[in-house]
Amino acid sequence: MAIVGDLAHAHLAYRDATNDVTGATSGANPPGKLWLPIWSGEVIHAYDEYNMFEPLVTTRVIPSGTTVEIPVTGTVDLKPSWDAGEELVGGMAATATTFKIVLDKRPMAAHFEIDNVDLMLTQWEFRNELARQAALRLANTRDRQIYSYICRAAMSDQLTNDPRPSMSLDSVMYGDNDGNTSELEHWGIAASAAASRATGALSALEAVEKFIVHLQANNIPYDRLYLACTPQAFMDIRSLGVARLSADFDDGGRQSYFTGQAGLGGPLTNGFGQIHDTLEYMGCTIVKSNHVTSTNYNSDYDPDGSLEADGLGEAKYNLQFGSAGIVAAMWTPECIAGIRLQGLKVDTVDDIRRNTTFTVASMMSGTGVLRPECAAVISSLEIGSGAGAICDQDRSDLAALAAMDAGDWADA
Repeated sequence: MAIVGDLAHAHLAYRDATNDVTGATSGANPPGKLWLPIWSGEVIHAYDEYNMFEPLVTTRVIPSGTTVEIPVTGTVDLKPSWDAGEELVGGMAATATTFKIVLDKRPMAAHFEIDNVDLMLTQWEFRNELARQAALRLANTRDRQIYSYICRAAMSDQLTNDPRPSMSLDSVMYGDNDGNTSELEHWGIAASAAASRATGALSALEAVEKFIVHLQANNIPYDRLYLACTPQAFMDIRSLGVARLSADFDDGGRQSYFTGQAGLGGPLTNGFGQIHDTLEYMGCTIVKSNHVTSTNYNSDYDPDGSLEADGLGEAKYNLQFGSAGIVAAMWTPECIAGIRLQGLKVDTVDDIRRNTTFTVASMMSGTGVLRPECAAVISSLEIGSGAGAICDQDRSDLAALAAMDAGDWADA
């Protein structure tokens, strides 16, 4: 390897030729810029790998601007018996309106600085780990924002000027019944008894069935349906039917539900250790995620003031999931929309004042509710009109418990 001499300050961020860095023989590698273009690609690849919820909802990348307007179409009137001389007015309910999806006011960013840029240039393992961590932080936060908006859609009322008949959305939320016999409060709780967790898991599957009936009864076609829960809740579902006591083998034993039969899952030799592993139940894909949370986020999160460490960004994302008892969400991809401005951006600058190189991976994104009838939550609270019910059978009650702001999501 030839000695290349001292490197000027401007050479650090971009090398003129890969030969100067890798020690390859002359002519083996063409001249080209390193680090930023290559590292940016690694960040984007890692972001796509770690992101879970974004591919499961309606997502669009916009080239410019701040707002996407989506039309709300009306309905076509029918005259089942058209008498002579009777004038038709062409469907008064077909007046079109729109609602907006707006980018968040500020971008979110993963950032770091290093004092030895040669590690970024020459050591793939070092650069790859930083790319993984930067993308992971962005993907985790964006995933939590999308999950938050799925829950927001599930607690939103039908569009005020929606010309379609009422879809009875107040009944499209699922919780424990009078007496708490559904035991949803134990589903996904490792400290609870196995029998209680199993009952809660079965109640969650029953909620899936009820949600499917709701979609079909309201003529809502779908090709994908999802249920998201915590890894422990996922395992409670998968282990349904697994013997825990010797008495479970009485009367010839019992058959496990999700053992690879009929495409529900996989054999019990399969650990399902990857976060992207799924189960299938009645056409519903069950996914597990660490971003299904019971955290109560402070709704007055102020990015310019007192930063709460657990904030998800703007106040609209920071629901109080624990107070509302939300343990899982169900949805079709049409329930919400996410937008991004020109994807993900990576920048770097040499900071001579601190003798470091500062790097930022940032993105501008936004989220909006499209169809609240396509989302529902499962709550551990008792939901109903009984004397002991914490939440009446009303979406607005659950939204109040979650400290969800009352702003109308539609632009009438």
